Amino acid sequence: MNPFEISSHKLPEFVLTSRRSPVFATRGMVATSQPLATEAGLEILRAGGNAADAAIAVAAALAVVEPCSTGLGGDAFALFYNAKGRTVSALNGSGKSPAEISLAKVQEMGIAGELPKRHAMTVNVPGALALWTDMIEQHGTMPLSAILAPAIHYAMQSFPVSPVTAHLWNEGAEHVLRTSPGGTSLLLDGEAPRCGEIMLNRALGLTLARIADCSPKKAREMFYRGDMAERIVRIVRENGGFLSAEDMAGHSTLFQDSISTTYRGYEVHECPPNGQGLAALLALNTLSTIDVAGLGKPDSAKRMHYLIEAMRLAFADARQHIADPQEYTPPLDKLLSPAYGAARAACILQDRANPAAASGMPVNSSDTVYFCVVDKDGNGCSMVNSNYMGFGTGIVPDGLGFSLQNRGHNFSLDPAHPNVLCGGKRSYHTIIPGICLRADKSLHSTFGVMGGFMQPQGHLQVISAMLDDGAGPQEALDRLRFCIEPGEAGGKVCLEEGLPPETIADLSAMGHSVGIIEGYSRTIFGRGQIIIRDSDNGVLCGGCDPRSDGYAAGLC
Repeated sequence: MNPFEISSHKLPEFVLTSRRSPVFATRGMVATSQPLATEAGLEILRAGGNAADAAIAVAAALAVVEPCSTGLGGDAFALFYNAKGRTVSALNGSGKSPAEISLAKVQEMGIAGELPKRHAMTVNVPGALALWTDMIEQHGTMPLSAILAPAIHYAMQSFPVSPVTAHLWNEGAEHVLRTSPGGTSLLLDGEAPRCGEIMLNRALGLTLARIADCSPKKAREMFYRGDMAERIVRIVRENGGFLSAEDMAGHSTLFQDSISTTYRGYEVHECPPNGQGLAALLALNTLSTIDVAGLGKPDSAKRMHYLIEAMRLAFADARQHIADPQEYTPPLDKLLSPAYGAARAACILQDRANPAAASGMPVNSSDTVYFCVVDKDGNGCSMVNSNYMGFGTGIVPDGLGFSLQNRGHNFSLDPAHPNVLCGGKRSYHTIIPGICLRADKSLHSTFGVMGGFMQPQGHLQVISAMLDDGAGPQEALDRLRFCIEPGEAGGKVCLEEGLPPETIADLSAMGHSVGIIEGYSRTIFGRGQIIIRDSDNGVLCGGCDPRSDGYAAGLC
């Protein structure tokens, strides 16, 4: 396949390259990291709901069955593809920092370098609920009572905990829940639920039931101005945070235009800053003039070297330009121009790592959920919901059943940086959904790879698999990955267990500091989902990451 050639509107030719087959359907498809969440989305599609309705049902279900990664105490970003207009819109559900916080104030407290990871001062306004309700008002067709019903059922009637979630829940118990205010309410007798153990969360079920009994507008009022807001503010301030009732009441979702770059004749769309989708687009723009498929097999050292170096360069730019869009306007036209991509490509050395790109390493990691839905009419929703690090701060407001995120930890304490900490500001955000369109603006795919600063790295690798090699969704997700590890001097490159020994040796010889990751630690490589749509006959083809508990499923 010529990597510079625009392929047909057909699905990729099906070749069984893994032990897991892709899923095919015609009247809608849902792909998530949890089987119960996938079923929640399908239930809504069966009832006549569209992609927006099903996506919010999935988000709510994941808040119940995978609370280590997501929930009402976190933030959300979404891309929605409108099949009738062939347009992509972006919803930014990230909350601002408390108005009272400032760089001077935290410096007076003796804090330097970064904010404490799990402290109440890192709690920004949780924006997920506002995005859920705005998505329904803008694009949905069903009432909240129907959309939230599956999640309420799981919370009130119980559910068995899946393997990867049990592992992440146990990590959360060890690192934060046992020591955070209210955190033990998300444990069973002080312990994380084990794989297969029955769990319920009546407090969260009651919270969701109250929301479900409202219109979207009234649900926002209750959460951001009513007693729920009071409980959130109270526990944050009691534990040294700065969040106020005014901060909560002033929150609103940002409705934005997506940003995009052209790669192999396809438009790849991401949410604009303060999300880090820009990093994925920068890496793709850098590689757009390079014959990636001609560099060798996907698991060859030369090919992985080019992707790693493109990602380092992208992070170097992203860390300088991603900040609150209401506070700083990045030069997107320049950054995503073909000329700039070509100039950055010239920085990649053919046979060795470029030390000048090392400053582009990411700085942290997180737990997140990604999911996507395509309905029978071809509308698509690509969405990420996250509480940042596992369970966020681990702080659980009284009687609400969810933990609060620690997204404020992403602020810079460098006064000259666009992402510098100040009051009433959105921080650099890791969560990024993706959508890919063909040249005629028809939907090619909804895609995403969850997992903190792994997300743009995952986007780069699955898009390259699909557009450079013609891989189907399951094959693209099955491929072994690299991850530039956060927080490591020199940006250590983690490689997934199973890569050829010669690839590992050759990358090391090129000057990359490499390490092999095995077992459950492989979750650092992200957990993704992809749905591809054939624009001729509407057939959907979905895949789900083997590193997750979930699956893709559809209707016919």
